[in-house]
Amino acid sequence: MVELREFDAAEYLENDEAIAMFLAEAAKDENPDVFLSALSVAARARGITEIAKKTGLGRTSLYKALAPGANPSYLTLRKVMSALGVHFSATTDHPHHSAHA
Repeated sequence: MVELREFDAAEYLENDEAIAMFLAEAAKDENPDVFLSALSVAARARGITEIAKKTGLGRTSLYKALAPGANPSYLTLRKVMSALGVHFSATTDHPHHSAHA
C-alpha cells in the first residue's frame, strides 16, 4: 500500500519571491482566514521561533494571531510580514484609462 504525506505548502516556500507570490494570491481572497492561513504557512516555512523573535511576539501569541478566525491588529500583520521580508502593496481593480484618449 502506498502511504501519502499530507501536503504542506511551507515546504515549497524557499525564498522571498515565493513567499511574496503566495501571500499575494491569498490576499486576493475575500475570506480573511485565507490570508491568515497563508501568513501562518509562510511563518512556518521561515521558522516560527525566528519570526517570533523578529516580531517581538511569543510563539504562542504568534500562533494565536495567525489562527483562522483571529483578528490580528494591522501592526501585528506588518511585523509578521516585515519579519518574512515582504510588505503590503495596493493595486487598482481596473486598468487606468486616460481621460485624454
